[in-house]
Amino acid sequence: MTVAFFSGKGRRIGVALGAVSAGLLVLSACDKPTPLATVTVGDDSVSSEAACYNDGKALKRSEAEKCLNKEAEKTVKVGMTDTVHFGVDPEIADNGWTLFIDGRNAEQEPFKKTYRSISGSAFFSSQTGEAAAKNTQISVVETKGNDVIGIWHFKLEKTD
Repeated sequence: MTVAFFSGKGRRIGVALGAVSAGLLVLSACDKPTPLATVTVGDDSVSSEAACYNDGKALKRSEAEKCLNKEAEKTVKVGMTDTVHFGVDPEIADNGWTLFIDGRNAEQEPFKKTYRSISGSAFFSSQTGEAAAKNTQISVVETKGNDVIGIWHFKLEKTD
């Protein structure tokens, strides 16, 4: 003979409380997502979380230098006559951000707006007279003073 320790209503309440507890446990283990950077060319748009980010705090200089050499996981096809649009979350723009081309700083001053556009030819034309590369890695680097806060990578692939 079996004896029911809980009524049907009691079991449902117990299951519901267990599900809520499990859900809260799973949520507490999640990391907060990093801010996003986006590159758009024509109808093609690619967003990425940071390759390196320390929850809004400065990265160690050695970590930032190593991160700049990481390979981009997101690729956008760009023609020489296309316009490349860069967009960042407002918190990135608040600190300021610069573009790095193939690991080298391409700008002197941080940009403080969430959106900007640059001609595709700027990323592929060679200033030394050499043939331009077919691929270029662009890194969006969030800065605060002299500190690097986060780095986002994109590969631009030349189409013409």
